Amino acid sequence: MKIMHVLGTPLLVTTYAEATALLARLAGEARTRVVDFTNVHIVAARRLDAGFRTVTAGFDYFIPDGMPLIWCLNWQGAGLRDRVYGPTFMRHALLHGSPALTHYFLGGNEECVGRLRKVFLELNPALKIVGARNGYFGREAEAEIVREINALSPDCIWVGLGTPKQQEWIERNRAALRRGVLLAVGFAFDVNAGTKTDAPAWMQRRGLTWLYRLCAEPRRLAGRYVKFNGLFLWYLLWDGVRGRAWKA
Repeated sequence: MKIMHVLGTPLLVTTYAEATALLARLAGEARTRVVDFTNVHIVAARRLDAGFRTVTAGFDYFIPDGMPLIWCLNWQGAGLRDRVYGPTFMRHALLHGSPALTHYFLGGNEECVGRLRKVFLELNPALKIVGARNGYFGREAEAEIVREINALSPDCIWVGLGTPKQQEWIERNRAALRRGVLLAVGFAFDVNAGTKTDAPAWMQRRGLTWLYRLCAEPRRLAGRYVKFNGLFLWYLLWDGVRGRAWKA
């Protein structure tokens, strides 16, 4: 699969089917791998903040899960028809991926992670969910969580702590984890658990998921969207003028 850059972030040119096959392959390796489902916020934050860029520098794959990133990739000739959206990919992988894979959920509140487990087991009773933990814990609990994950040895560790917390948790703890694919999927927990609603398909196709979420949670998301969406557009213009928008 091809890698193309947008504002310095190496994005994997892929589809749902290809990403699902990639997950199965990575899960068979005797080491940890990291897959980040990357949106405009993450790309802009990596362009802006050297600290966040360092946190994510060791990640193995950045999969574009926002339509503006798909438009940028297609401008370069990627020929993609759709993004690989974190919530949809999680659902696809757990319902249609390899039945041999085992899964661990880390994120959301207690209600969310409980409902997530219940929903997926109802949809796929053969699914192997070996453990789950809510995302409300302090740094002092991280060693205990790592010990639990190592004891359970899941193939897929789904991390839904939100950006940048999930990336920082992965960077701090990856070296202590013996194996498994760490997947930073953020909002996927709430969507699939049904604790929050997602944008309708027509808004998603038009790159308006952010607007739907902003209307649903204006106080929590307004500052983030104004800052990072604005920065993304500015960097596209500034780097584009200098011929650097698509460079590594």
